[in-house]
Amino acid sequence: MYQPDLSPVADSLALSSLVAVLPLLTLFVLLGGLRMKAHWAGLASLAVAVAVAVTAYGMPADLALLSASEGAAFGLFPIMWIVITAIWVYQLTVVSGRFEDLRRAFGLISTDPRVQAVIIAFCFGGLLEALAGFGAPVAITGVMLMGLGFAPVRAAVTVLVANTAPVAFGAIATPIITAGNLTKIPYTEIGAYVGHQTPLVAFFVPLLLVALVDGRRGVRQTWPVALVCGAVFGVAQFVSATYLSVELTDIIASLAALAAVVLFLRVWRPQGGEEARADLHKAAEKEQADGSAGQPSQPGHGDRPAAPSGTPGGQDRGAATGTLPMAGAAQRIEGPRILMAFLPYLIIIGVFSLAKLVTPLKELLAASDVKFGWPGLDGEVLTAAGQASATTVYTFPWLSSPGTLLLLSGVVIAAVYRVTPAAAAREFTATLHKLRWALLTVATVLALAYVMNLSGQTITIGTWIAGAGTAFAFLSPVLGWLGTAVTGSDTSANALFATLQQTAANKAGLDPTLLVAANTSGGVVGKMISPQNLTIAATAVGLIGRESQLFRAAIKWSLMLLLALCLLVYLQSNVLAWMLP
Repeated sequence: MYQPDLSPVADSLALSSLVAVLPLLTLFVLLGGLRMKAHWAGLASLAVAVAVAVTAYGMPADLALLSASEGAAFGLFPIMWIVITAIWVYQLTVVSGRFEDLRRAFGLISTDPRVQAVIIAFCFGGLLEALAGFGAPVAITGVMLMGLGFAPVRAAVTVLVANTAPVAFGAIATPIITAGNLTKIPYTEIGAYVGHQTPLVAFFVPLLLVALVDGRRGVRQTWPVALVCGAVFGVAQFVSATYLSVELTDIIASLAALAAVVLFLRVWRPQGGEEARADLHKAAEKEQADGSAGQPSQPGHGDRPAAPSGTPGGQDRGAATGTLPMAGAAQRIEGPRILMAFLPYLIIIGVFSLAKLVTPLKELLAASDVKFGWPGLDGEVLTAAGQASATTVYTFPWLSSPGTLLLLSGVVIAAVYRVTPAAAAREFTATLHKLRWALLTVATVLALAYVMNLSGQTITIGTWIAGAGTAFAFLSPVLGWLGTAVTGSDTSANALFATLQQTAANKAGLDPTLLVAANTSGGVVGKMISPQNLTIAATAVGLIGRESQLFRAAIKWSLMLLLALCLLVYLQSNVLAWMLP
């Protein structure tokens, strides 16, 4: 049986860490420096990870390759299954002609694209993160912003940055519950600590979004509504995580922030909305003229079927091209059509609420999961502590997966919108074809993560960072950031490092709950640069192969927010200890 040695290189933890980080350096250099396509960067980094595992860590080559195969399988299902079904659901709204009504419905709240970005990417995206997670918010809100006229790169970066503050409590607080199960610290206690950290991120994210959409002018003209949104979301997160329900925190915060924005806009309206819309329109047209604009709703074959009778806007092509008719968002529509426009997302919220919050149904779905030891790998790998690795047991959540729930939602949506089964099937097939390179990218990135985890590379890096003593309080969020950047999941980052954070805290005389929470909070700002999430965003807006461009645009915001969290956690470990629960 293989058991990783944490210091395989010259018996030095520092040197071993430098070797262990080579796959990550390869990935980030190829993406951010050489601008290589994500699937090639992923394959190259995977090769480096396997080489390090075999030559430096002494992992048998067959176990390294089997680790990669399990990771690839996990990347395809359930991760990419969620993305496929999320984009397919969006396609159904386009072929039915209802997406144009949704665009106009958001115009009833505000015709200002900067405010619409806050509503869709932050509030609505936070709600989707609360219910689904695993990339679904980025996929859905990305194509929605494209339909509202955002240029592809701007739409992608906006949703990546927006998908931060809700992540810790995403998928009904799965990351926090996972940390609690591993450390035996009550997850409600961890959630309360996180609720004293991520609201800081939430407060500033809407300001970042309006800056991304319209630069300094956007901040100058819309800062009141951005601050209201961020403040209400943060306060609601704090109150819910501390006093109400950790599981429902993001649902409560997202709905509270959305209500606050709607109410605030009844007494205050930003200036410059038309100028911002015109600039977005020009940017989208320029990218189309350059041949680089995304077309997320194009089926990739033939002509799109006509909208069913009785549905409006069947011939509208704005959602498919990413251009926005200048007057379209200002046109008023009737109540029934507004309800029909929002119906897909109401159905999604209803389905996920039933599946995640109704305990008997939740248990029934979970019982359908198929679990089995990965052939040739299970029972052959130990953790660094000498225990059998649980990672080698693969779970196939064929019914409980968010992707399957989205598929079921899509079937209902197609029936209500009167999209024929043949048309729905054509859209599903076209989505699979379009995502072929994204499937490869995510499979290779998760294969990389599994090789690094099972060979011991990831834990070597974490153990070395944890050796900083009391200064580890400052570095603690970095581990969560790193884990989420590698795996694309805050839950996985906690699975990797939560116990390590607890052990390091006890050795350094720090509060273990604080550092476990810091691991979770650090992960929320690492998700925007995860190759998995970058690929999802790029795919949603039609920029497949240009993930490196999104990485370079997002990395500065990720590092800035990470630094803020590091400072906050360090201060909470001493001078600001009074602000903890």
